[in-house]
Amino acid sequence: MPFRSDNGLTWWYDEALDALGVLHGVFTRQGGVSPAPWASLNTSITTGDAPENVRENLERAFRALGRDFATRYDTWLVHGTRVVLAPAPRTHRMPPLQADAIITHNPRVTLLMRFADCLPILVYEPKRRVLGLAHAGWRSTAQGIALRLVEALAQAYNARPRRMVAVLGPAIGPDHYEVGPEVEAAFQHHFGETAKTWFRPLGQRQALDLWAANAWQLHRAGVGQVRISGICTACDTTRWFSHRAEQGRTGRFPALAALPE
Repeated sequence: MPFRSDNGLTWWYDEALDALGVLHGVFTRQGGVSPAPWASLNTSITTGDAPENVRENLERAFRALGRDFATRYDTWLVHGTRVVLAPAPRTHRMPPLQADAIITHNPRVTLLMRFADCLPILVYEPKRRVLGLAHAGWRSTAQGIALRLVEALAQAYNARPRRMVAVLGPAIGPDHYEVGPEVEAAFQHHFGETAKTWFRPLGQRQALDLWAANAWQLHRAGVGQVRISGICTACDTTRWFSHRAEQGRTGRFPALAALPE
């Protein structure tokens, strides 16, 4: 699996996006300054960690990719399907918007989101040179966030789905993502009988395959290439933060993405 390291930090990247020049990384939890239970590259203040630790960890991640922290654009994640445009970096005077997907056409913007089991989705359209990043938990997946991301890129930038490369990063895998009947019901409400293929028995309940559900949406939207990391965050908590595997007492790892200059 493709990983890179620098100054104690390690991040996963997709080889197809890398070949296209998209600067990106989904960082492991290693190489930061936060104490347990957020050890060590926690990048969210909502976990209870000290803000100064979070800021240092974020700056380390940005430096590892050769990006200035001032180029960031992030959002307040709410498990919905709102997509926002990032024409320029978000300044410290601008409060983050509530949204679970961001799109940009500006190479001077670095998209930033935080994860601990939910699925990072990166989408790049090389001819129009536009980029999107989404945060897909079960609620936003059930509401079609992958579809909305593709639609937003097409509407805002005239991007063509058939030219897009979509990457589904590290997330909780179907062998660990046990869910209740209300989750399966929500998926069937939006996607009908097709949704049944994204669930499998796990103990006395069902487990959800976030990769399969979002890949189906991307194919349905006409995306030309869909790539799946297959890396489960709950399988290896020495490398990844996992909200489910660590019973909520954990941090958030960052995903960064920027367009080629």
